[in-house]
Amino acid sequence: VIAFDVPGVGGSSTPRHPYRFPGLAKLTARMLDYLDYGQVNVIGVSWGGALAQQFAHDYPERCKKLVLAATAAGAVMVPGKPKVLWMMASPRRYVQPSHVIRIAPLIYGGGFRRDPELAMHHAAKVRSGGKMGYYWQLFAGLGWTSIHWLHKISQPTLVLAGDDDPLIPLINMRLLAWRIPNAELHIIDDGHLFLITRAEAVAPI
Repeated sequence: VIAFDVPGVGGSSTPRHPYRFPGLAKLTARMLDYLDYGQVNVIGVSWGGALAQQFAHDYPERCKKLVLAATAAGAVMVPGKPKVLWMMASPRRYVQPSHVIRIAPLIYGGGFRRDPELAMHHAAKVRSGGKMGYYWQLFAGLGWTSIHWLHKISQPTLVLAGDDDPLIPLINMRLLAWRIPNAELHIIDDGHLFLITRAEAVAPI
């Protein structure tokens, strides 16, 4: 399993200049070259789902299978509630654990609405590269959309969606599954972070 932090996120250093998804897809391909991997199965979650779509489109020979979880086609989407999106616009949830605990039920939904301890555990694990790194993340997705080339993604694609996702309403995942020719949609009874809260149920899929 290869898991990595894009520039400005987690343990990666923050670049001086902003980046876009095509550049990140190229960087991902270079990383795979460095690690001596040819073809890989790709999974992208939330913001990372946009990068996964871009990589599958730009480097089809490198992407064997694709998994898209709790993500959307970018600018052409049905957005979450404005209050939820406003909360996401700030990096506070990465630097203030108490803030995470307070807003987690509202932005993540699902199990976070029912179990306050989930928010506490999540707050203890989240890592940030700082405000500028977070803003570069937001800039990468500004105006970006995959809607006009989703039909060109030929890889077998598994689309995973939570039915109580305040950030990415279910209709967006249905749109991905409809536009990608070889896609299969699975709906999970949970929120945005179902890969964490429902890991045992999702893994067999």
